[in-house]
Amino acid sequence: MALLKHFATGYTPVLSLLALFLLLVVSFIRRRVPRNFPPGPTPLPLIGNLHQLDLRRLDWSLMGLAEKHGSVFSVEIGPLKAVVLTGYDAVKDALVNHADLFSGRPHLPIYDDFSFRSGVIFSDGKLWQDNRKFVISALRGFGMGKKSIEDRITEEASFLVDVFESHKGQPFETAQIMYLAVSNIICSIIFGDRFEYNNEVFIHLTSMINENTRLIGTAPLHLYNSYPSLGFLIPGRKKIIENQVKMHKIFDGVFKAAKETLSENSIQTFSEALIMRHQQELGSEDVEVNKKDILVTINDLFGAGTETTSTTICWGLVLMINYPEIQKKVQDEIDQVIGAGRFPRTEDQRHMPYTVAVIHEIQRFANIVPLNLPHSTTEDVHFRKYFLPKGTYIIPLLTSVLYDKTQWEKPHEFNPAHFLDADGNFVKRDAFLPFSAGRRVCAGEALAKVELFLFFTTLLQKFHFQAPPGVTDLDTSPRIGLVANPKPHRVCAVPR
Repeated sequence: MALLKHFATGYTPVLSLLALFLLLVVSFIRRRVPRNFPPGPTPLPLIGNLHQLDLRRLDWSLMGLAEKHGSVFSVEIGPLKAVVLTGYDAVKDALVNHADLFSGRPHLPIYDDFSFRSGVIFSDGKLWQDNRKFVISALRGFGMGKKSIEDRITEEASFLVDVFESHKGQPFETAQIMYLAVSNIICSIIFGDRFEYNNEVFIHLTSMINENTRLIGTAPLHLYNSYPSLGFLIPGRKKIIENQVKMHKIFDGVFKAAKETLSENSIQTFSEALIMRHQQELGSEDVEVNKKDILVTINDLFGAGTETTSTTICWGLVLMINYPEIQKKVQDEIDQVIGAGRFPRTEDQRHMPYTVAVIHEIQRFANIVPLNLPHSTTEDVHFRKYFLPKGTYIIPLLTSVLYDKTQWEKPHEFNPAHFLDADGNFVKRDAFLPFSAGRRVCAGEALAKVELFLFFTTLLQKFHFQAPPGVTDLDTSPRIGLVANPKPHRVCAVPR
């Protein structure tokens, strides 16, 4: 206090300068990095490299920085340090060749807020390993990869065709109905039944998941992850948490109903198997923790089993409209191999190299999870001459893999020839990693592949897709979010 008397009524500016100085000191201390940590663009105090990043398309900003700083570099999103891996070679080296070391999940505020570090997507360590093992085993047990799930998809595709036909070739929005149709497949596995497309609870549930997925990838939520103390200023964070509470309430109702009728000798659904597993393996050590893990796991599967597949199919229809010559080639192959008298089957893929190539190119070009999901190192790692301490936040940039100019002949063009040889045979490409790779590769990859083929070929078997009158090409710039959806648009499905 003796110091303050020298400033009389003018000491406030001095205190402000002192506070700013302390913030700069803290920022400097937090910026200290280990020896041989990957270099990157020079950060500014407090904001790091935010002045060099477009948070609306963070993937392309990071791609630009990689051109100068190489395939492995560090970046500061505010005070949040991350190591970015770009290009097929670097991403594969980390996620596949060093799979265990890069299989962690970092502590990012928005993901921790709604996952509680539970479930199968954002959990970590032994809980994640146990949950993932159980989920993959249970999904296989309830039809994934079997003919039974193919029959469910074919049945759902027939309902979807009815909805498309009801519009009689007039323009309509496909996103919601596609979301509901794909969601019904995972619903049949989790809950044992599908929902009608006009079911209000079903519509509300899928809308909330879609909204959360979009909000998580927006610029304000990137800022929240960097400056968690600002969370109260970000409406999107509040909305995500509100939606999550409502979704868990819905899932809790299913949880209670399944628990009341549960019989160890007759497990009919994934949710029943999940409840039984927690009762048998985890006991009653902490009922609320167990229940939370069940709800988050169901939420993870519901969202992951819907969002990416439905988005990819929507992109497929947009691209077929913009490339009518490719649409015609797909339909010619469908007519030749399948005809009009039956629905497609997965075995048809062996005789449809062009259609399979087109579906792969849709996945590559659409690039629907551009940043990948966040990874972290599980222990200290020496990687490509650099040192990464345990817990380092890793961004294995999928955009840089799916658009890697060393791997793709025309990376910025929609070109099914990327997956065809000179004789028109389908060719697998190593850099085709839309489901990511390594320990954290999408658990539902096998299911998604079957869904994509059956839904896409059924729709193109039954309809010719074109833009609404007066529109030439549909916009192919994505709507910003964790998943890159097409911007709102309408299509015309003209019966063939």
